[in-house]
Amino acid sequence: MRVLFLGDLVGRSGRSAVIDSLPGLRQRYRADFVIVNGENAAGGFGITEPILNELLDAGADVVTTGNHVWDQREALVFIERHDRLLRPINYPQGTPGKGVGLYKATNGADVLVINAQGRVFMSDTDDPFRAIEHELEACGLKTGADAIVIDFHAEATSEKEALAHFVDGRASAVIGTHTHVPTADEQILNGGTAYISDVGMCGDFDSVLGMDKEEPLSRFLTQIPSARFAPAQGAATICGVGIDIDDATGLARAIAPLRIGGRLSQTEPAFFLPEA
Repeated sequence: MRVLFLGDLVGRSGRSAVIDSLPGLRQRYRADFVIVNGENAAGGFGITEPILNELLDAGADVVTTGNHVWDQREALVFIERHDRLLRPINYPQGTPGKGVGLYKATNGADVLVINAQGRVFMSDTDDPFRAIEHELEACGLKTGADAIVIDFHAEATSEKEALAHFVDGRASAVIGTHTHVPTADEQILNGGTAYISDVGMCGDFDSVLGMDKEEPLSRFLTQIPSARFAPAQGAATICGVGIDIDDATGLARAIAPLRIGGRLSQTEPAFFLPEA
């Protein structure tokens, strides 16, 4: 089974690149299932319903989010209408939406997707470890789901690594999001779970984390906010990972980075290419 995961979309540059490219990428890679983190898709802050629909129409099976999920206040309402939009599962009880879903891949497999948010250097939420443990007990790998992918939206790499080891052998992949910078630690853990600390963003890297450089520089130099942050509008790099999952075990056989377009070094998962 082939899973494609694309990192945080930032503004028009990132979302346009993904919406335009995803149908071709899905066909080229013969992806069975696609997850996109869309929490910065609307002007860098949150997601709107029209943008969500565009991503789903382009080929995303699930759109995950993170700490910016409510930046567009309308999301508090429309998230209830969309089974394929997730918010962090460890938000307080009664929060609109849901943080987990079981979805059908094109190859017929049942894929459990869990969206969780870290607590280190971030706003206070419920315990992500216990929230994820509860879902794994309710729908385990090869007992309730053919594959399990966790989007862990967190700041600290230590928390991300700890969570990955916590679920190693019980999830197909733990994919880190939020920091917008792709890391080079993609690996298969001892128990067979694929892991990367951060897949990076889909956006303009001639920026400060996807934002136009002027305002962040001004704030660092003066400590005075002078304007709103605005997404950079240059050519986007699409960042993500490809994951090859064993149909028999639900564990990962391979994980590799994806970077296409824009200014970063280019790479594609070799096992996804037509000749592979």
